[in-house]
Amino acid sequence: MGSKHHIITDAVGTPLAVKLTGANRHDVTQLLPLVEAIPPIAGKPGRPLQKPDCVQGDRGYDSEPHREELRQKGIEPILAKRRTKNGSGLGVSRWVVERTLSGLHQFRRLRVRYERRSDIHEAFIEIGCILICHNVLQNKFC
Repeated sequence: MGSKHHIITDAVGTPLAVKLTGANRHDVTQLLPLVEAIPPIAGKPGRPLQKPDCVQGDRGYDSEPHREELRQKGIEPILAKRRTKNGSGLGVSRWVVERTLSGLHQFRRLRVRYERRSDIHEAFIEIGCILICHNVLQNKFC
């Protein structure tokens, strides 16, 4: 009876990919689809960047098979381990993703889901991501 927003961002907080799932789904099931959904990053001379160098995540994404698959793709997994004390150091850079999620949830339609159809809700998520990208680019080039 609810939905969960999974998002992957760059180091600045620009949304790269977003997924919508049911609230009862585990976070780790969306780790690989999020990484695969990242579009090629162009803009610099040469071949576009196809994958990130590393992926950071909280304890919800802790899974050794997923870590191994990320390593096979050439991506360094920096995921907090379950059943360990807080203070893994991920909070120093994890706040960027939390800030982006908070920015998405500033839009009332995304904070409380009113739509029954998931495609409409995903469209509003995309619009929210577009507005966040616009704000990031506006602050970067002004």
